[in-house]
Amino acid sequence: MEAFSKIVGYDLRTLVQQVINFGLIVASALIIWKSLMLVTNTESPIVVVLTGSMEPGYYRGDLLFLWWDDSPIVSGDVIVYIIDGKEIPIVHRAMNVHQDTKTNEEKVLSKGDNNPVNDRGLYNRGQLWLDRYHLLGRIKGYVPYIGVITILMNDYPLLKYAMIGSLFIFVLATREKQ
Repeated sequence: MEAFSKIVGYDLRTLVQQVINFGLIVASALIIWKSLMLVTNTESPIVVVLTGSMEPGYYRGDLLFLWWDDSPIVSGDVIVYIIDGKEIPIVHRAMNVHQDTKTNEEKVLSKGDNNPVNDRGLYNRGQLWLDRYHLLGRIKGYVPYIGVITILMNDYPLLKYAMIGSLFIFVLATREKQ
C-alpha cells in the first residue's frame, strides 16, 4: 500500500478519502436510478435501443425514457416489454390490443416497425399475447445515439472495465481544495 501511495503522492488518509469519494459517486448513481424508478413507476426508467427493428422511428443506440401508468395501452403506443425467462427488454409498437373475455385482462400483440411480421416468434412457445405484467412502460422521450456507449460496453467488456478504472483513477487523482 505504501508503494501505491508514493506513486500517487497521497498519504494513506487522503487515499482512503478518495476511495470513499468514489464510493459516494457510485452510491449517488444508484440513488438517482432508484428515484427514477419510483417517479416513473417502472423497473427500468431508461433503456437503450439495441437493434434496428424500430427504424426509422428509433435507431440502434437511442436512449429511451419510459413511463408507466394505469391508462390502457392503445394500438400504436411504443412499449417496452420483457419476455419471461429473458433479461433483455424489447422496444416495439403495440400492434393489436384486446380484452380477454375470460379474465378481462388487456392483451397486447407487438411488432417492430422495421420487422415484416409480428413478435409472436419472439414470445415464449405457446404465448400469443403480452400480458400487462410483461410491459415495462411506454416511451415518453428519447435522446438519439447516446446509448451507443452502453452498446459498446456490452459488446466489448474490456471497454467497460477501462471506463470504470479510468473513473476510479480520475477520482483518486483529483484532490478537493481544502
